[in-house]
Parts: sequence; C-alpha cells; structure tokens
Amino acid sequence: MKLNTNNNAYIIIYSAILVVIVAFLLAFVFQALKPMQDANVALDVKKQILNSLNIRGLDGAEAEAKYKEVVKKEENCEGQKIYECQINGQDIMVTSLKGMGLWGGISGYIAIDKEGKVFGAYFNHESETAGLGAEIKDSQDWQEKFIGKKIWDDKGNVVLSVVKKVDTPESQVDCVTGATLTSNGVDAMIKDGLKNFKKAKEE
Repeated sequence: MKLNTNNNAYIIIYSAILVVIVAFLLAFVFQALKPMQDANVALDVKKQILNSLNIRGLDGAEAEAKYKEVVKKEENCEGQKIYECQINGQDIMVTSLKGMGLWGGISGYIAIDKEGKVFGAYFNHESETAGLGAEIKDSQDWQEKFIGKKIWDDKGNVVLSVVKKVDTPESQVDCVTGATLTSNGVDAMIKDGLKNFKKAKEE
C-alpha cells in the first residue's frame, strides 16, 4: 500500500518522529561535549584569577601550571570564593565578586596584599555595551588603575570605590567614560564583596 505523503496524519507523525530524533541527537551531543565545556569554564576561571594577580596572556597549559604554582588554598564562604596565593614569596588573598551592571550580571576578582591594598584586579560581564560598559573587562589599563589603592580605612570600612570624580586618589578609581551605570555596578559589587570577604576572614 502506497503511503499518502500529503495526508495530514502522515505529516504530523513524520514531524513528530523528526523532532524526537533531533532532540535525541542534541541531547547526545550536549552530554558528549559537557566535560569539555566544564573544563573550559574551569580554565577560564583560573585565567581570571591569574589576571587579578597580574599574570596575563597565558595559554591553557601555562595557565593550569601557573595556577597550581601560585594558588595554595581555595575556600568557599557562602558562595564567595577566597583564594590564598603566593607570588614571589608574597602572600596575596584573592576574593571573587558578583554584582549587576547596566544590562546584566558582572563579576570579578580582587587581589589583596598584606597591607590591605589592591595587588591586582580583573572584571568580567555578561552583556555590557561594547566600547562602553564592556571596558570593565576589555580595558587592562582601567583594571590596572586599581593597583595600589587602599581598600579599608582604620575602622575597617571599605573605602575602595569607583567614582565619577576622584577626590581621594589613594582609594578611588575613575569610572569608565560613558558607562556611569556599569561603573556604579562595579562600585557596589566591590563594596559588597570586600565587606563579605572581611567578615568571612574574621569569623
């Protein structure tokens, strides 16, 4: 008996079978690639941490080796990651940061020396505007403005900040030109993250 390929039932059944097959193939490919994707995400995190320690431009193998060399301990304090590191005999703490920018999530890492100053910084974003808010990630020069800045005052309050007009150079960084709202998000993220970091280390 010849199938009537113009029949509505045939078209519906054919489409349903095709959808099931495609869905199965996509699920199979996703599962097959997931270990590789997870490894790439983990490597990217390690590179971001190394960037905050002013160690940049490494390929995958170099980054893995350097990370093992400098990161001595990892802690998870209620979702905030803290890393104990050593650079040329100097003890450095790195804390993760999370916040909101203009269009989506932002994140980063701040490296802190024993004097309570910024050793280095790295920031990332999900969907900030290229050439504007995205500069928090793309501009190494802007990230390097944080180096040497004072983080806390004598009472333990966070004084490190991102501002539109710098009045206190030892603890303030100029906001990204044309990206005031994203810069405000970075400022809030830094204050919240460093406040939680200090609380975690005191407990």
